[in-house]
Order: sequence, then C-alpha cells, then structure tokens
Amino acid sequence: MLRVLVADNDSMPSAAKWVAQASDASAWPVVYIHAPAHNISVARNACLDHADADWVAFLDDDEVARPDWLAKALETARNTRSDIVFGPALARYPVGTPDWIRQNDFHTNRVAIREGTVETGHTSNVLMRFAGTRARRTRFDVALGQSGGEDTDLFFRLHRAGMKLTVCDDAVVEEEVAPARLRLQWLIDRRFAEGTHYGASAPGNRAMRVGKSIAKAGYCALRTLGSAMNKGRAAYWFLRAVFHCGVARGSVGRTQRTAYGVD
Repeated sequence: MLRVLVADNDSMPSAAKWVAQASDASAWPVVYIHAPAHNISVARNACLDHADADWVAFLDDDEVARPDWLAKALETARNTRSDIVFGPALARYPVGTPDWIRQNDFHTNRVAIREGTVETGHTSNVLMRFAGTRARRTRFDVALGQSGGEDTDLFFRLHRAGMKLTVCDDAVVEEEVAPARLRLQWLIDRRFAEGTHYGASAPGNRAMRVGKSIAKAGYCALRTLGSAMNKGRAAYWFLRAVFHCGVARGSVGRTQRTAYGVD
C-alpha cells in the first residue's frame, strides 16, 4: 500500500494544517511528521524512521511528479535488478529567463553516469529498495544537513555497500525555477557546492582527484575563452570549470556553507 510521509522541518509545526487539508483529499494515507531543527538531514531521517515498506521514494517539496513517475521508476528497478533508481527533475522556467540559461537547461537536475556506472545521486527524485537492505540501517549525515551534500554522501555510502544504482529518464518530476535563481552568481555558488560535495564524498585517492580536477578546470577555462563569442557555450564551460574547482576544494575538506535552515 502506498503511504505519503511529509516531514516539516520548521521549528513550529507550521505545515500541519496544510498537510491535514491535503490528507482529506488524498487517495492514500498521509502521515505528518514534525521534525524541527532547520536541518534537512533531520527531516529526511525522520521519514526513514517512520517508513515501513519494501520501497521508499523521496521528492522535494517544490516538485510535481508526473502521474506515471513512481510506476516508471519501479519498472526500471525490476527490469534492471537495481536497488536505487534516480529520475530527472526537469526545470520549468518562468517568462523572462535568459536564453543562455534555457539553452543549457542549467536548472534541470540529472544524475551523472560515469563510465557506465552510477555512484551517487540526489533525493529530489529517487526510489530505493528499503526493507531488508542496507538503506534500512543507513541515515543522512546530520553534520551535512545545513551545508548540503547529505544525499551525495548517503548514496555514495550505499553504492560502496553493494547496492546497485541506476537512472530512469522516464520517471520525471518537474520544478518551477524561482526568479532569484536566474542569476550567474547563483549558478556559480551552486556548481561550486556540487563539486565540493562530490569531492568530499567520493572514494579513491584524494590527492590524485585534486590533480585531475585542477587539470579539468584548466581545460574548461580554455574552452570558456574559446567560446567567448557565444554566451551560452561560454557559460557552459565556465560553470564546468567552477564545478571541477569545487571537486578539488572538497577533496581537501568541506567548506562551511549554509544552504538550509536559513529563515
């Protein structure tokens, strides 16, 4: 049976009445969980603590899932014998979005497949096998609950524990892009943070990863200069350079960034 868990991370149970109203109109049971702390890991762990199912799926609160989202993810899990399935979170851009952002679709979130392998992913669209697996005993790192990267870290750990990760492009959720995010500086901050989280969580030789990341950042910087006459391509290569700089930074230690829990 499908059950919906809603975790409210506010210090006060401010979403309780809205969840109750949604529950009245829902075809499935809706469980409200007050998990105060202004810490995203606390909220997600509260959902895992209350979960009692063969499978658990996560969505963010600003996303809308397509009607066949869950069915597509589950079908992929069964067909590929995978334990964790990630789908894309497609961006819906408002009127007035700069062409160079639309051209590159910078705000759509897709999980990377590197050399045919998925090593980690995000909680904005994921289905994972839960009962009887390592995921049942694993929790998001509370120390990363305000900086971000808690999902990257958790899925890296589950991958290393032997769970199989894959991608389903047909399991789609959509998200409206807030106007405040349609700025280059926001994208720079986001890409650097993503690189930092990856570099801090990825297994392997950190010194070697720093060297490779610096080399990749240099290559992307050259491609940026070579694309100076094309704003869209220049932005693409520039933000790739920023990402690899973040990977190098994260490989030597995380930064004290606060992404969640700010009123």
